[in-house]
Amino acid sequence: MHQLELSLSAIISVVFFILIFLALKNAIKFVPQNRAWIIERFGKYQSTKEAGLNFIIPFIDSIAADRSLKEQAQDVPSQSVITKDNISLAVDGVLYFRVLDPYKATYGVDDYNFAVTQLAKTTMRSELGKMDLDRTFEERNQLNASIVSSINQAAEPWGIQVLRYEIKDIVPPNSIMESMEAQMKAERVVKRAQILESEGDRQAAINVAEGQKQSKVLAAEADKEEQVLKAQGEAKAILSVAEARAEALKLVGHTANTTPGQKAIQLDLASKAIDAKKAIAKESSIVLLPESSTDTTGIVASAMTIINSLNNRKT
Repeated sequence: MHQLELSLSAIISVVFFILIFLALKNAIKFVPQNRAWIIERFGKYQSTKEAGLNFIIPFIDSIAADRSLKEQAQDVPSQSVITKDNISLAVDGVLYFRVLDPYKATYGVDDYNFAVTQLAKTTMRSELGKMDLDRTFEERNQLNASIVSSINQAAEPWGIQVLRYEIKDIVPPNSIMESMEAQMKAERVVKRAQILESEGDRQAAINVAEGQKQSKVLAAEADKEEQVLKAQGEAKAILSVAEARAEALKLVGHTANTTPGQKAIQLDLASKAIDAKKAIAKESSIVLLPESSTDTTGIVASAMTIINSLNNRKT
């Protein structure tokens, strides 16, 4: 009997320690980083446990939801969208968001992933319906920002913050694709022609400038060569005249040393004397010559006097 009591007490002790262990295990909770646990007590919200060591009442408190506070990426499936100019497009995208308020994300909406995806699809249809086809390609960043702003306003009661929205593909109909490709090809051809034309104009301007430069250089060189040749010609002419005069003077001096040369000089002087008398006769002044000056020496002397007199009057 005594052994039976000991065995029963031992079993009770073991069960007691097991219950205590289970109670402590259920009471102590370690919440991972960037996660939040929603705790309910008797089916009613009690608290939100954040990362770290936390305590709950075993068998009374329960974990109703485990919410991730990390940024999440949600794929938005492709859908048909009608633009402002009635063009049907197939558009898909990626939505990036995170949970700001675990309480609202748990009790404000049943499935926030599904809800925010549907909201992104409806918002994208609404925003694309306000734009023409060309603007959907040109203003994609503005379109993404508009979608993010609209989603954040609607998702605020859910405790969700949309960080960004990226449109992955915008696929127009095949007919629009073909016309767009033809337009792009034509624009490339025109652009290439404009580039070639501008290059041609630039090269032509360079050629004209080079031609003008070469023309000026050649003109300057020609003018310089002309001046050099002209100077050389004048120098040669002066040298030739000087040589001719020197040769004439040499010849005159050589001839003057002879008797015929002296007579020729006297004859020339006599001719100049006669011409001087004619000039004097035309003037109002009178020059008298001695009557005895009938020989050649006297005539020459008289002629020299007349010439000197005329030279003095001119000066």
